[in-house]
Amino acid sequence: MLSKRLETLHPYVPGEQPKDRSYIKLNANENPYPPCKAVSAAIRKVLADNRKKLGLYPDPDSLRLRKAIAGMLNKTGGVLASSSRARKSLPFKITPDMIFCGNGSDEVLSFLFCAFFDSGRPLVLPEFTYSFYPVYCGFYSIPMLKIPLKSDLSIDAEKMTEASIANKSPLIFANPNAPTGIALKRQEVEAMLQKIPENEVCIVDEAYADFSDESCLPLLQNHRNLVVVRTFSKSLSLAGMRLGFAVASPELIQPVFTVKNSFNHFPVDVLAQAAGTAACESYKYYEKNARKIAEERDSFIQFLHEHGWTTTDSKTNFVFAKKEGTSGKSVYEAAKEAGILIRHFDIEGIEDFVRITVGTKKQMEKLKKILLERF
Repeated sequence: MLSKRLETLHPYVPGEQPKDRSYIKLNANENPYPPCKAVSAAIRKVLADNRKKLGLYPDPDSLRLRKAIAGMLNKTGGVLASSSRARKSLPFKITPDMIFCGNGSDEVLSFLFCAFFDSGRPLVLPEFTYSFYPVYCGFYSIPMLKIPLKSDLSIDAEKMTEASIANKSPLIFANPNAPTGIALKRQEVEAMLQKIPENEVCIVDEAYADFSDESCLPLLQNHRNLVVVRTFSKSLSLAGMRLGFAVASPELIQPVFTVKNSFNHFPVDVLAQAAGTAACESYKYYEKNARKIAEERDSFIQFLHEHGWTTTDSKTNFVFAKKEGTSGKSVYEAAKEAGILIRHFDIEGIEDFVRITVGTKKQMEKLKKILLERF
């Protein structure tokens, strides 16, 4: 009765979603701050002005939303946490035909896998990275070539590049990476793009780039084989709305529309388009939040270092940490017992680490107290 394909699938396991009690959730890299008021106002306006819109299909191309995304990226340079003085404008103008929108970046990634990767050659990716990449490789029967991280848990850009060239293979990696939080510098990514074949697609997943120092978006000007993936779930506080997008040359975006129109012609619903547009137009609100989160992250890292913990150099809205002689599982269990959920990966090589989402100052102070008492 079931297909043979189903037997090979290994579904993604999300962060724990509690149903039996109220926890402080610091395990799914969600934003601790709510969307701006303009988002809820935009949703109410859709419902108040014409409820019939919910009975009609949405714009299949999300054109208004894509225009709003382009406008936000052009104004911010692609990094919300950067101060206005440190921000550098993009060397070119992003246009709506360079953007594809979908139901969260996970769906966008799925369409990209379908459009650019196949079973005839391996996909080059880091050994430890976003765990949905191997899931999609299984779904689309794409072989993987996993490249070990460096000893400091950063992506080995040189070996990734060598593997791409030797196998004539495309690449994908998160930057900043997950779950480590470490980012390659833009010049390091550019060096990779200058060496790999121009006909091999390189996908850079920038889910957390708004909390970092820079984006790879400027590289789109000279590298037609680059695709940058972004999400509304982290810096834009819309994880519950499911909205993500890809930015690339129009020549690479058009095939993704072909995949979308072969799967679901109307992926982004009316309310999500309205909410996403309002969020982009209110980017200054999210700039403040991104800076608060980045500052709280750095403060929490300093606290951990002062009390014997080791962390990576996170450029995200989470911290990847461990304490010598302490198992990651025991830290996870102690936090959960005290009412806080954090993430532990029972994977050889990173099993001693926990991934902690940066919450509000009050939430982080409670976690600090628990860590001091227990460890």
